Amino acid sequence: MARELTVSIDAMGGDAGPGIVVAALARSVLRHPTVRFILHGDETELNALFAKRTKLLERVAIRHAPDRVRMEEKPSLALRRGRNSSMWRAIDSVKKKEAEVAVSAGNTGALMAMSMFQLGTLENISRPAIAALWPTKRGQSVVLDVGANVTASEEQLVDFAVMGQAFARAILGLERPMVGILNVGSEDVKGNDAVKGAAHVLRNSPTLPIEFAGFVEGDDISEGKVDVIVTDGFTGNVALKTAEGTAKLIVHYLRTALRRSFLGRLGAVVASGALNALRRKLDPRSSNGGIFLGLCGVVVKSHGGTDALGFASALDMAIDMAKADVIARIVADRAGIRTLEPEAVAS
Repeated sequence: MARELTVSIDAMGGDAGPGIVVAALARSVLRHPTVRFILHGDETELNALFAKRTKLLERVAIRHAPDRVRMEEKPSLALRRGRNSSMWRAIDSVKKKEAEVAVSAGNTGALMAMSMFQLGTLENISRPAIAALWPTKRGQSVVLDVGANVTASEEQLVDFAVMGQAFARAILGLERPMVGILNVGSEDVKGNDAVKGAAHVLRNSPTLPIEFAGFVEGDDISEGKVDVIVTDGFTGNVALKTAEGTAKLIVHYLRTALRRSFLGRLGAVVASGALNALRRKLDPRSSNGGIFLGLCGVVVKSHGGTDALGFASALDMAIDMAKADVIARIVADRAGIRTLEPEAVAS
């Protein structure tokens, strides 16, 4: 009989601390009744939070970790001094095969550094990337990198395309995801050498299970023109934060306009169903969770400032990733494209 799927959680990461983690677990155990959870953190603090949620302990194991990684801590310092932290212990459970996936809302740089050190990177993958799901007019797209690598070489952009399409196939259920590289224009002559070189490789690698659409621009992301958008971490992170800020601005403008007059308030009551649907679409908590792709293990990064609903969404994503054989797909696809690169460049 196969072991139950287990999720390892850094309970002390994030801005709000373990309170939102425990509240999120109350949602997750109902959604995933066969999944088990390991919480790493201050045992005294966690036991106090479970005092009124004793039923949860049937599916949750608490592992004491005396230290926590601060949000402002440098990754190099966290890596040297964080061996007793809740973040390190959460990843260690994946390394030891006690859990299939680790989740943390803590310091992104420290989480990536610890994950790479403990789990290692997949063969033929030059650098891991953070992938995020992006709501579009057509549904959802995958965007990567959104913060792990400030710059990206030609080889790394190709790696991101391979990892992104494997993720889209597993999570979005797409047989042949359409991939585009984010650029300043859709014309082939535009962009730097890295994006041009990556596009050349992807166009000349017919064994990959993707449809390469070429270059896409910023406004093509929300249109859903492609299923996977590839970019460097600096650009991807700025685009992600800009989109989240724009969504909040739209909600603010809409709320202000509807409250301005009696007719506006009356209209809000009449259209409450449609407005609630819009609010849910624009709510970043519903797609919270960045996935570290390219590691020899699965790690999910939740937004540090999220609430229980957002952290529960990150747990949903982690469980979906654990059930899908994404790592094996990345390894197979990257090995195939690497054998074609010399021919592609020579052509």
